[in-house]
Amino acid sequence: MQSYHREETTQLHTSGFMSTIDNDVRRGRRAMMECEEGIVLTDPEIRDLLASAHTIAIVGMSDDPERDSYGVAGFLQRQGYRIIPVNPKLQAPVLGEQPYASLRDIPEKVDIVDIFRRSEAVPPIVEEAIAIGAGAVWMQLSVVNEEAAARAEEAGLKVVMNRCMAVEHRRLM
Repeated sequence: MQSYHREETTQLHTSGFMSTIDNDVRRGRRAMMECEEGIVLTDPEIRDLLASAHTIAIVGMSDDPERDSYGVAGFLQRQGYRIIPVNPKLQAPVLGEQPYASLRDIPEKVDIVDIFRRSEAVPPIVEEAIAIGAGAVWMQLSVVNEEAAARAEEAGLKVVMNRCMAVEHRRLM
């Protein structure tokens, strides 16, 4: 486990991911151990989800390069994904992409909704993801909402909870 962690951290930092990924990975692993009942896809299912996705809406996206949402979005963009920033406070393009106030405002198909919001803010985001026909909901590290995950799964969406998409991409792809 330790060697994986060091290797992952090195790869993310050398790719320009500006965050404290060391602490995020440790915190996420600890939270995953505490939340074994969470709905999470298996590694092969996550690999398939990442391989088939093209467009990822980043809910809670920041225009601050020091924020995790910005770093993860930039990493995903460099891997070839189209990222769509979602944050009502953003007006100017972020990472070259026009931001939207909500998922419902996005005029194109979204494959994955990546959530960088507090756990209690997740249920309405899941409802929007269902409404726009997204294929999956991904809750980042420390974001866990069992009821919202169950609602998404009932509606046919794939669910990943309490995992960093950048870390999982590096690990599985």
